[in-house]
Amino acid sequence: MKYDIGIIGGGPAGYTAAFQARQKGLSVVLFEKDKIGGVCLNKGCIPTKAILHSAEVFEQMKCAENLGLVCEDIKVDYEKVVERKDKIVEKLRKSLELSLKNAGVTVVNAEVSAVDEKIIANGEIYECEKIITATGSAPRDFDNLKFDHEFVLSSDDILNLKTLPESIVIIGSGAIGIEWARIFNAFGVDVSIVELAEHLLPLADIEVSKRVERIFKAKKIKMYLSKSVETIQNRVVTLNSGETIEPEMVLLAVGRKPLKTDGLCIGDSCGKIQLAHFAIKQAVAEISGVEFDENLVPSVVYGCPEIAWVGKREQDLEEGTYQKSNMLISALGKSHCDECTEGFIKILSQNGKIVGAHIVSKEASALIQQITIAMQNSITIDDLKKVCFAHPTYSEGIFESLFRL
Repeated sequence: MKYDIGIIGGGPAGYTAAFQARQKGLSVVLFEKDKIGGVCLNKGCIPTKAILHSAEVFEQMKCAENLGLVCEDIKVDYEKVVERKDKIVEKLRKSLELSLKNAGVTVVNAEVSAVDEKIIANGEIYECEKIITATGSAPRDFDNLKFDHEFVLSSDDILNLKTLPESIVIIGSGAIGIEWARIFNAFGVDVSIVELAEHLLPLADIEVSKRVERIFKAKKIKMYLSKSVETIQNRVVTLNSGETIEPEMVLLAVGRKPLKTDGLCIGDSCGKIQLAHFAIKQAVAEISGVEFDENLVPSVVYGCPEIAWVGKREQDLEEGTYQKSNMLISALGKSHCDECTEGFIKILSQNGKIVGAHIVSKEASALIQQITIAMQNSITIDDLKKVCFAHPTYSEGIFESLFRL
């Protein structure tokens, strides 16, 4: 069997490349050894956000009296939370599978071996003029800190829990660690976070990290910063400081490792930015030639409030070479209506243009996109000030911030 393109991996990078190639009239065979949708749909973004939404609603219900609502005897049926998550994932996966079929993509559910232009799967040989590897990534562990999938869990394992633990230690405070800390804390689990860096969410702007720490402290989430795990023995977590923690379980959330093979790699397997939207843009660029600026890939951490950023951080800029505005979300009327006054909008500029933005706010994931569009198109701050922002919204916080530069 001969094809123009053979794609190994059916995650966001792989299926986007397949759709793009079919739009160009190319014949495509897509190989996936597990489930179509990859990490994002099956073990990452979507299932985590489904559970996170349940956690947020539960937390809001506990404060319903502030809104004039009476909610009594509120309980969590975590098994049903997980069932809802599974239904959402299955529905989206079936829709994706149907879309691939309707687009004329040949999908082969099998593990493959590739030799030059030939791919072997299920004993069949597929000759492909071009082979793209989009095999994704897997949870990372270390020689002295291994998953046992019972006490020390990966981000894959944590999605399969049917009951909530009484307590948990989360090692690592990237997006995965922060989001699961929020989920467990909302459901009443005793949460401790161990982070090697000086601050939580070390990839973020320093003011964002400090704000997250303040929020977590108010929620009574324990934080062990500038600390590492020395050993885990007999269900006791010992830190390099000598402190010990005895949780019911541990979530090891220290990132993911690329599942790389030879040849052209896109998505997580290329070892660059491990975000689904980055993988999608890579696929579009590879097939259609529509380039994008890798320095303007927005990052989002979900929960309440959301955390989002794009471009340069303040700690990356030389003092005296930039301007900064920092506006509190509590200055916006909409935030009081929603009871979501925590956070800020921070914009960094140089030579009359935005070079970085960092937002802690409800709807931050949408707000950051507005700024990304402006940065992508080199729109000046003076021109942005001419835009009419609706009121009352969180978006008008961007408008207010521009006038402080």
